Amino acid sequence: MDIMSKETKNWTTSSMPNVKDRLALITGSTEGIGFEDALALSRTGWNVIIMGRNPLKGAGAIAKIRKVNPKANISFEKIDLADLSSINAFATRMNSKGQAIDLLINNAGIMTPPNRRETTDGFELQFGTNHIGHFALTAQLLPLLKKSSYARVVTVSSVANRAGTINFEDLQSKSTYVPMKAYGQSKLANLMFALELQRQSQKHNWGITSMASHPGVSRTNLLITGAGRWSVAGIMRTFLPFLFQPPAQGALPTLYAATSSKAKGGLYYGPNKMNETRGLPAIAKIPSQAEDKAVSSELWRISQELAKVNF
Repeated sequence: MDIMSKETKNWTTSSMPNVKDRLALITGSTEGIGFEDALALSRTGWNVIIMGRNPLKGAGAIAKIRKVNPKANISFEKIDLADLSSINAFATRMNSKGQAIDLLINNAGIMTPPNRRETTDGFELQFGTNHIGHFALTAQLLPLLKKSSYARVVTVSSVANRAGTINFEDLQSKSTYVPMKAYGQSKLANLMFALELQRQSQKHNWGITSMASHPGVSRTNLLITGAGRWSVAGIMRTFLPFLFQPPAQGALPTLYAATSSKAKGGLYYGPNKMNETRGLPAIAKIPSQAEDKAVSSELWRISQELAKVNF
Protein backbone atom coordinates (compact mmCIF):
# COMPACT_ATOMS: atom_id res chain seq x y z
CA MET A 1 0.00 0.00 0.00
CA ASP A 2 1.45 3.38 -0.98
CA ILE A 3 1.54 6.45 1.23
CA MET A 4 -1.43 8.09 -0.50
CA SER A 5 -3.61 5.01 0.08
CA LYS A 6 -2.68 5.00 3.77
CA GLU A 7 -3.94 8.57 4.11
CA THR A 8 -7.51 7.54 3.33
CA LYS A 9 -7.46 4.09 4.96
CA ASN A 10 -10.54 3.41 7.13
CA TRP A 11 -11.78 7.00 6.82
CA THR A 12 -15.45 7.43 7.80
CA THR A 13 -17.67 10.28 8.98
CA SER A 14 -16.30 9.71 12.51
CA SER A 15 -12.99 11.01 11.12
CA MET A 16 -14.52 14.38 10.20
CA PRO A 17 -13.23 17.31 12.27
CA ASN A 18 -15.64 19.54 14.16
CA VAL A 19 -15.75 23.07 12.79
CA LYS A 20 -17.32 26.41 13.63
CA ASP A 21 -18.59 29.26 11.45
CA ARG A 22 -17.96 27.55 8.11
CA LEU A 23 -20.52 27.69 5.29
CA ALA A 24 -21.17 24.79 2.90
CA LEU A 25 -23.41 24.83 -0.17
CA ILE A 26 -24.53 21.52 -1.68
CA THR A 27 -26.49 21.20 -4.92
CA GLY A 28 -29.03 18.41 -5.27
CA SER A 29 -29.08 17.83 -1.53
CA THR A 30 -32.72 17.15 -0.70
CA GLU A 31 -32.09 13.39 -1.10
CA GLY A 32 -29.45 10.82 -1.98
CA ILE A 33 -25.73 11.51 -1.79
CA GLY A 34 -26.21 15.25 -1.34
CA PHE A 35 -28.55 14.74 1.59
CA GLU A 36 -25.98 12.47 3.27
CA ASP A 37 -23.34 15.15 2.70
CA ALA A 38 -25.60 17.75 4.35
CA LEU A 39 -26.39 15.49 7.29
CA ALA A 40 -22.75 14.64 7.99
CA LEU A 41 -21.55 18.23 7.64
CA SER A 42 -24.31 19.60 9.89
CA ARG A 43 -23.39 17.07 12.56
CA THR A 44 -19.84 18.44 12.68
CA GLY A 45 -20.82 22.08 13.03
CA TRP A 46 -21.07 23.31 9.45
CA ASN A 47 -23.64 25.92 8.46
CA VAL A 48 -25.22 24.09 5.51
CA ILE A 49 -27.36 25.40 2.67
CA ILE A 50 -29.11 22.58 0.86
CA MET A 51 -30.17 23.41 -2.68
CA GLY A 52 -32.78 22.05 -5.05
CA ARG A 53 -35.77 22.81 -7.25
CA ASN A 54 -38.49 21.77 -4.84
CA PRO A 55 -39.02 23.75 -1.58
CA LEU A 56 -41.28 21.00 -0.19
CA LYS A 57 -38.51 18.44 -0.61
CA GLY A 58 -36.13 20.96 0.94
CA ALA A 59 -38.36 21.37 3.99
CA GLY A 60 -38.62 17.58 4.29
CA ALA A 61 -34.85 17.17 4.13
CA ILE A 62 -34.33 19.83 6.80
CA ALA A 63 -36.90 18.14 9.05
CA LYS A 64 -35.09 14.79 8.69
CA ILE A 65 -31.74 16.35 9.51
CA ARG A 66 -33.10 18.22 12.52
CA LYS A 67 -34.67 15.01 13.79
CA VAL A 68 -31.17 13.54 13.96
CA ASN A 69 -29.44 16.78 14.91
CA PRO A 70 -31.83 19.33 16.50
CA LYS A 71 -29.04 21.92 16.65
CA ALA A 72 -28.30 21.72 12.92
CA ASN A 73 -27.64 25.09 11.32
CA ILE A 74 -29.30 24.34 8.00
CA SER A 75 -31.44 26.13 5.45
CA PHE A 76 -32.81 25.64 1.92
CA GLU A 77 -32.31 27.69 -1.22
CA LYS A 78 -34.19 27.12 -4.45
CA ILE A 79 -32.17 26.69 -7.63
CA ASP A 80 -32.70 24.97 -10.97
CA LEU A 81 -29.38 24.00 -12.53
CA ALA A 82 -31.13 23.46 -15.86
CA ASP A 83 -31.94 27.19 -16.03
CA LEU A 84 -29.18 29.80 -16.18
CA SER A 85 -31.55 32.53 -15.01
CA SER A 86 -32.28 30.53 -11.84
CA ILE A 87 -28.54 30.12 -11.24
CA ASN A 88 -28.02 33.85 -11.80
CA ALA A 89 -30.79 34.70 -9.34
CA PHE A 90 -29.36 32.39 -6.68
CA ALA A 91 -25.83 33.74 -7.12
CA THR A 92 -27.13 37.31 -6.95
CA ARG A 93 -28.85 36.55 -3.63
CA MET A 94 -25.69 34.98 -2.22
CA ASN A 95 -23.38 37.74 -3.43
CA SER A 96 -25.66 40.41 -2.00
CA LYS A 97 -25.24 38.82 1.44
CA GLY A 98 -21.47 38.85 1.01
CA GLN A 99 -20.79 35.86 3.26
CA ALA A 100 -17.69 33.85 2.41
CA ILE A 101 -18.37 30.35 1.07
CA ASP A 102 -15.98 27.79 2.52
CA LEU A 103 -17.24 24.73 0.65
CA LEU A 104 -19.19 24.19 -2.56
CA ILE A 105 -20.22 20.64 -3.42
CA ASN A 106 -21.36 20.35 -7.03
CA ASN A 107 -23.44 17.23 -6.54
CA ALA A 108 -26.75 17.50 -8.43
CA GLY A 109 -27.19 15.30 -11.46
CA ILE A 110 -29.52 14.02 -14.17
CA MET A 111 -28.91 10.49 -15.41
CA THR A 112 -29.87 8.88 -18.73
CA PRO A 113 -33.37 10.16 -19.58
CA PRO A 114 -34.49 7.78 -22.37
CA ASN A 115 -35.33 10.58 -24.79
CA ARG A 116 -33.29 13.67 -25.55
CA ARG A 117 -34.46 16.65 -23.52
CA GLU A 118 -33.20 20.20 -23.25
CA THR A 119 -32.60 22.71 -20.49
CA THR A 120 -34.34 26.08 -20.48
CA ASP A 121 -31.37 27.48 -22.43
CA GLY A 122 -31.38 24.76 -25.09
CA PHE A 123 -28.57 22.52 -23.85
CA GLU A 124 -28.92 18.73 -23.81
CA LEU A 125 -30.36 18.10 -20.35
CA GLN A 126 -27.49 16.03 -18.90
CA PHE A 127 -24.66 18.16 -20.27
CA GLY A 128 -26.55 21.36 -19.44
CA THR A 129 -27.44 20.40 -15.87
CA ASN A 130 -24.51 18.25 -14.77
CA HIS A 131 -21.76 20.36 -16.32
CA ILE A 132 -22.87 23.79 -17.59
CA GLY A 133 -25.12 24.44 -14.58
CA HIS A 134 -22.34 23.72 -12.10
CA PHE A 135 -19.79 25.58 -14.21
CA ALA A 136 -21.99 28.70 -14.20
CA LEU A 137 -22.73 28.38 -10.49
CA THR A 138 -19.07 28.04 -9.51
CA ALA A 139 -18.06 30.99 -11.66
CA GLN A 140 -20.69 33.27 -10.13
CA LEU A 141 -19.83 32.23 -6.58
CA LEU A 142 -16.10 32.70 -7.17
CA PRO A 143 -15.92 36.08 -5.33
CA LEU A 144 -17.41 34.50 -2.20
CA LEU A 145 -15.15 31.44 -2.43
CA LYS A 146 -12.11 33.70 -2.74
CA LYS A 147 -13.11 35.41 0.51
CA SER A 148 -12.61 32.14 2.43
CA SER A 149 -9.27 30.96 3.75
CA TYR A 150 -10.59 27.37 3.49
CA ALA A 151 -12.30 27.48 0.05
CA ARG A 152 -12.89 24.04 -1.41
CA VAL A 153 -14.92 23.03 -4.45
CA VAL A 154 -15.77 19.33 -4.79
CA THR A 155 -17.40 18.31 -8.06
CA VAL A 156 -19.09 14.91 -8.14
CA SER A 157 -18.38 12.79 -11.21
CA SER A 158 -19.16 9.11 -11.89
CA VAL A 159 -17.50 5.86 -12.89
CA ALA A 160 -19.45 6.39 -16.14
CA ASN A 161 -16.82 8.97 -17.10
CA ARG A 162 -14.50 6.11 -18.04
CA ALA A 163 -16.47 5.57 -21.24
CA GLY A 164 -17.03 9.29 -21.81
CA THR A 165 -15.59 11.47 -24.55
CA ILE A 166 -15.95 15.21 -25.14
CA ASN A 167 -17.49 15.54 -28.60
CA PHE A 168 -16.93 19.16 -29.58
CA GLU A 169 -18.71 18.51 -32.89
CA ASP A 170 -21.92 17.57 -31.07
CA LEU A 171 -21.73 18.61 -27.41
CA GLN A 172 -25.51 18.80 -27.20
CA SER A 173 -26.11 15.34 -28.72
CA LYS A 174 -28.29 16.79 -31.48
CA SER A 175 -27.02 14.51 -34.23
CA THR A 176 -27.23 11.34 -32.17
CA TYR A 177 -28.60 10.92 -28.67
CA VAL A 178 -27.50 7.82 -26.76
CA PRO A 179 -28.51 8.28 -23.10
CA MET A 180 -25.48 6.68 -21.45
CA LYS A 181 -23.06 8.21 -23.94
CA ALA A 182 -24.42 11.69 -23.18
CA TYR A 183 -24.28 10.96 -19.45
CA GLY A 184 -20.68 9.75 -19.73
CA GLN A 185 -19.73 12.95 -21.55
CA SER A 186 -21.35 15.11 -18.86
CA LYS A 187 -19.60 13.28 -16.02
CA LEU A 188 -16.25 13.37 -17.83
CA ALA A 189 -16.83 17.11 -18.19
CA ASN A 190 -17.42 17.30 -14.41
CA LEU A 191 -14.06 15.66 -13.75
CA MET A 192 -12.21 17.76 -16.32
CA PHE A 193 -13.78 20.91 -14.86
CA ALA A 194 -12.60 20.00 -11.36
CA LEU A 195 -9.04 19.42 -12.56
CA GLU A 196 -8.97 22.56 -14.71
CA LEU A 197 -10.43 24.65 -11.87
CA GLN A 198 -7.48 23.60 -9.71
CA ARG A 199 -5.04 24.61 -12.46
CA GLN A 200 -6.79 27.96 -12.95
CA SER A 201 -6.82 28.60 -9.20
CA GLN A 202 -3.08 27.98 -8.96
CA LYS A 203 -2.40 30.10 -12.05
CA HIS A 204 -4.42 33.08 -10.81
CA ASN A 205 -3.81 32.67 -7.06
CA TRP A 206 -7.50 32.29 -6.21
CA GLY A 207 -6.70 30.22 -3.13
CA ILE A 208 -9.37 27.66 -4.03
CA THR A 209 -8.75 23.92 -3.71
CA SER A 210 -10.67 21.97 -6.36
CA MET A 211 -11.16 18.22 -6.27
CA ALA A 212 -13.46 15.62 -7.81
CA SER A 213 -15.16 12.61 -6.27
CA HIS A 214 -17.48 9.81 -7.25
CA PRO A 215 -19.81 7.62 -5.17
CA GLY A 216 -19.16 4.28 -6.84
CA VAL A 217 -22.42 2.45 -7.46
CA SER A 218 -24.82 3.72 -4.83
CA ARG A 219 -28.46 3.10 -4.01
CA THR A 220 -30.02 6.48 -4.86
CA ASN A 221 -33.05 7.49 -6.92
CA LEU A 222 -30.87 8.89 -9.70
CA LEU A 223 -31.43 5.83 -11.90
CA ILE A 224 -35.19 5.85 -11.37
CA THR A 225 -35.72 9.57 -11.92
CA GLY A 226 -33.49 9.55 -15.00
CA ALA A 227 -33.76 6.29 -16.91
CA GLY A 228 -37.10 5.37 -15.32
CA ARG A 229 -38.23 2.73 -12.84
CA TRP A 230 -38.79 0.14 -15.57
CA SER A 231 -35.51 0.64 -17.39
CA VAL A 232 -32.92 -2.12 -16.93
CA ALA A 233 -31.00 0.10 -14.50
CA GLY A 234 -34.17 1.13 -12.68
CA ILE A 235 -35.31 -2.47 -12.28
CA MET A 236 -31.91 -3.44 -10.87
CA ARG A 237 -32.06 -0.51 -8.44
CA THR A 238 -35.59 -1.44 -7.32
CA PHE A 239 -35.40 -5.23 -7.11
CA LEU A 240 -31.68 -5.94 -6.66
CA PRO A 241 -30.70 -3.34 -4.06
CA PHE A 242 -27.87 -5.51 -2.70
CA LEU A 243 -25.87 -4.64 -5.83
CA PHE A 244 -25.66 -1.03 -4.66
CA GLN A 245 -23.97 0.44 -1.58
CA PRO A 246 -26.03 2.74 0.68
CA PRO A 247 -26.04 6.49 -0.10
CA ALA A 248 -24.26 7.24 3.20
CA GLN A 249 -21.39 5.01 2.04
CA GLY A 250 -21.39 6.58 -1.42
CA ALA A 251 -21.09 10.03 0.16
CA LEU A 252 -17.80 9.25 1.90
CA PRO A 253 -15.39 10.13 -0.96
CA THR A 254 -17.06 13.54 -1.33
CA LEU A 255 -16.97 14.15 2.42
CA TYR A 256 -13.31 13.13 2.55
CA ALA A 257 -12.46 15.62 -0.21
CA ALA A 258 -14.57 18.27 1.50
CA THR A 259 -13.21 17.96 5.03
CA SER A 260 -9.99 15.98 5.34
CA SER A 261 -6.82 17.97 5.98
CA LYS A 262 -5.01 15.38 3.86
CA ALA A 263 -7.19 15.80 0.75
CA LYS A 264 -5.26 17.49 -2.05
CA GLY A 265 -6.31 19.76 -4.89
CA GLY A 266 -6.36 18.24 -8.37
CA LEU A 267 -7.07 14.73 -7.09
CA TYR A 268 -10.06 12.47 -7.59
CA TYR A 269 -11.57 10.37 -4.79
CA GLY A 270 -13.82 7.32 -4.92
CA PRO A 271 -14.49 3.98 -3.17
CA ASN A 272 -11.54 1.62 -2.73
CA LYS A 273 -13.02 -1.80 -3.60
CA MET A 274 -14.39 -3.77 -6.55
CA ASN A 275 -13.08 -1.50 -9.28
CA GLU A 276 -14.13 1.59 -7.30
CA THR A 277 -17.80 0.57 -7.12
CA ARG A 278 -17.96 0.33 -3.32
CA GLY A 279 -15.90 0.69 -0.17
CA LEU A 280 -14.17 3.45 1.78
CA PRO A 281 -12.59 6.62 0.33
CA ALA A 282 -9.39 6.31 -1.67
CA ILE A 283 -7.66 8.12 -4.48
CA ALA A 284 -9.49 7.18 -7.68
CA LYS A 285 -7.91 6.55 -11.05
CA ILE A 286 -8.29 9.46 -13.46
CA PRO A 287 -9.18 8.16 -16.94
CA SER A 288 -6.66 9.15 -19.60
CA GLN A 289 -9.12 11.30 -21.54
CA ALA A 290 -9.61 13.52 -18.46
CA GLU A 291 -5.88 14.27 -18.36
CA ASP A 292 -5.83 15.88 -21.82
CA LYS A 293 -5.07 19.49 -20.89
CA ALA A 294 -5.72 20.77 -24.42
CA VAL A 295 -9.24 19.34 -24.39
CA SER A 296 -9.79 20.62 -20.84
CA SER A 297 -8.71 24.11 -21.87
CA GLU A 298 -11.03 24.10 -24.87
CA LEU A 299 -13.91 22.76 -22.78
CA TRP A 300 -13.28 25.57 -20.27
CA ARG A 301 -13.36 28.19 -23.05
CA ILE A 302 -16.54 26.85 -24.64
CA SER A 303 -18.23 26.39 -21.27
CA GLN A 304 -17.64 30.05 -20.42
CA GLU A 305 -19.34 31.02 -23.69
CA LEU A 306 -22.29 28.68 -23.19
CA ALA A 307 -22.77 29.58 -19.52
CA LYS A 308 -22.28 33.30 -20.25
CA VAL A 309 -19.76 33.62 -17.42
CA ASN A 310 -16.13 34.61 -17.09
CA PHE A 311 -13.87 33.26 -14.36
